[in-house]
Amino acid sequence: MKNIVYIQIYKGEKYYVAEGMNLPVVTQGKDLDEVVANVKEAVELQLSGENAGDLGFVEKPEVLINLELANLQLCPS
Repeated sequence: MKNIVYIQIYKGEKYYVAEGMNLPVVTQGKDLDEVVANVKEAVELQLSGENAGDLGFVEKPEVLINLELANLQLCPS
């Protein structure tokens, strides 16, 4: 059984996009705080009413987010 849901976040044309790598969830947000909150909600909705074991997960899996930095504008120090 898997105990981690893997999520990749990257910058789309207008919004940050989050895609589940091992759970079929996709969401977006205007900023990183919004997209992370949306990820939490999307994962909870995907697993609610489901037997997590049927999807290959433990009852309460952790969420691990991978942030793609390639398109981010970082402030110079």
